[in-house]
Amino acid sequence: MGLLDGKVAIVTGAGNGLGEAYAKLFAAEGAGVVVNDLGGARDGTGADLSAAQKVVNAITEAGGRAVANGDDVSTVEGGERILKSALDAFGRVDILVSNAGILRDKTFANISEADWDAVVKVHLKGAYCVTLPVWRWMKDNGIKGVIVQTSSTSGLFGNFGQANYGAAKAALYGFMRVLAIEGRKYGIRVWGLAPGAYTRLTSDLPGLRDREPDPLSLPDAIAPALLYMVSDLSGERTGIMLGVSQRGVREIRMLQTKGFRPGQAWTAQDLADHAEEVFFAEESATAVG
Repeated sequence: MGLLDGKVAIVTGAGNGLGEAYAKLFAAEGAGVVVNDLGGARDGTGADLSAAQKVVNAITEAGGRAVANGDDVSTVEGGERILKSALDAFGRVDILVSNAGILRDKTFANISEADWDAVVKVHLKGAYCVTLPVWRWMKDNGIKGVIVQTSSTSGLFGNFGQANYGAAKAALYGFMRVLAIEGRKYGIRVWGLAPGAYTRLTSDLPGLRDREPDPLSLPDAIAPALLYMVSDLSGERTGIMLGVSQRGVREIRMLQTKGFRPGQAWTAQDLADHAEEVFFAEESATAVG
């Protein structure tokens, strides 16, 4: 028996890289899979269904169940049609992995409005457009499903030259946390995933180009963490952000210090005097680079 027998999963951006690895692993574990991919370049231009269909062909040849979908995740209509693909092919949906993404990296001073809007539209609005119809269908049909939003350490910790991408990915942390709170009422679990993987989006980034990738950074090495998240192995866990890379698997949290609570009106000097209570000590921080 597979960990996802009888389940149906939607994976966006599944025509290659991480999404492809997720889709193939889910299918191998018994799920019916909607393989969504617009089939564009990594900057979001163009469209071609062949990327999604190639993954579907590989899954069906291996004995799995999958259908291809080429809709644009960044439109409301596209999100609704992605859900319809799942319902038409399999009659239900239990898992959504919002994974589609693009890159238009530039230093902040050089980012055009078009570059900003395109990245935010795919990553942040795309998460909304894909998640909302699935969320409503799960809620209305009493499905205790699992939804995963894909964030990034570029948003959670920052990364040079990725202001547009980092802003969108950081926003997805807040989106995930709100949905996890609202989802408890309906039994819908919501996770965040910040993967560090060698894919077509990252292969030419500084430090990665012209070198052999670490085998533990390849998509197939990241996918088991996602399988854990969407399967019964993770129990009732929800509202959690996992960082997964060649450095391992770890939970990432937003934390706060003890701080200080003045008993009366206070001044900037008071804050300076209590700085040790307000700020984290540098040596207590965990390196993320």
